[in-house]
Amino acid sequence: MIAAVIPDITNPFYPAFERGVQEAAEASGYDLIVFNTGGTAEKELRCVRSLQQGRVDGVVGVFFHLKARDLRPLLERNIALVRLEAVKKGAGGLDLPLDNLYVDNVAASRAAVEHLIGRGHERIGVIAGQGGPRQARVLGYQEALAAHGLAQEGALIRDGDFSEEGGSHAMMSLLAEPLPPTAVFAASDVMAVGALVALREAGRKVPDDVAVVGFDDIPVARLITPSLTTVAQFQEKLGARAAGMLLERLDGNAPAHGRSEEMPYKLIVRESA
Repeated sequence: MIAAVIPDITNPFYPAFERGVQEAAEASGYDLIVFNTGGTAEKELRCVRSLQQGRVDGVVGVFFHLKARDLRPLLERNIALVRLEAVKKGAGGLDLPLDNLYVDNVAASRAAVEHLIGRGHERIGVIAGQGGPRQARVLGYQEALAAHGLAQEGALIRDGDFSEEGGSHAMMSLLAEPLPPTAVFAASDVMAVGALVALREAGRKVPDDVAVVGFDDIPVARLITPSLTTVAQFQEKLGARAAGMLLERLDGNAPAHGRSEEMPYKLIVRESA
């Protein structure tokens, strides 16, 4: 049995990621159970306590709050563990085989914002989310501005909660600024969709009045109008590779200590920017 721990089963990114895990696991004779934590520290800890009971052989996890030390109890019980991370990470000082799979969220976010800068935008807002990949994606945004000599204004950074409603509220708050941004980078496609809704309700045209870029390339990104410029993470492939790393460790084909493996991203340019 393998467990997949995800923060939000209603976010289209995670069912696709889970499908990749499931197909790889089933091909090797493992069943899959899924834990949905809601992206809260309390539920993540509760999940780890449940997994310690020995019902699973391995875990593929997306943890917004837990650190490597919080996962020690699983590793000490010889439960294989692969984390999906936003940046390259090691085993957090643990002398235990904690494996990490990551997309360079800093570089990917920098590429998204540099695309907006290349389109002539200088006043760019960010809808940053809360927890999880927030820090890496905001850092990429800030690095892009700095590289092009653009001012970094805290007034143009808004935290949503990786939901459509959070993106909508954050966009309305940005529009209320005395000098609102002409472009916005949303740290998830779900928040970007919320931003598009808010812009439409405010009578702003996209991309003529405000350009929008998201992150994840969920299926709806190419179906909405205007279609969404975004960063693709290839989530099903991410899930398959995470499961592959886990199976390698279960089969004894992984190095003794933890490893960190990078996966690709791609900027997908569509109508919104």
